[in-house]
Amino acid sequence: MELKLFDSELKVMDTLWKAGGDLSAGQIAKILQQETGWNRNTTYTVIKKCIAKGAIERRDPKFQCHALITRKQVQNYETGELITKMFDGSKQKFFAAFLSEGELTQEEVMQLKEMVSGLGT
Repeated sequence: MELKLFDSELKVMDTLWKAGGDLSAGQIAKILQQETGWNRNTTYTVIKKCIAKGAIERRDPKFQCHALITRKQVQNYETGELITKMFDGSKQKFFAAFLSEGELTQEEVMQLKEMVSGLGT
């Protein structure tokens, strides 16, 4: 299973994740036609790429698509790739860059403190 997904593949996966379950390829095509203007062939091509990567399982009848990976798995993979590529693998450098980009609200600061303190337990 490959977790590196391109933007088009993420659109298909996001459609499945939002649905919370299986969708037919036709249903995905209809949703993406409304949201992005994609035609049916484009959507089917991208679905087939996701199947080849092991992100989606095709089930019959009616070309049902079932997500084999979660949004969280993809987020973790992409975050790890970003940290490795742009911050020499250092989570500290990533976090410092994130914090230096702008003002955080008091609520955001408190939430981050809670998250960080919860990691040690």
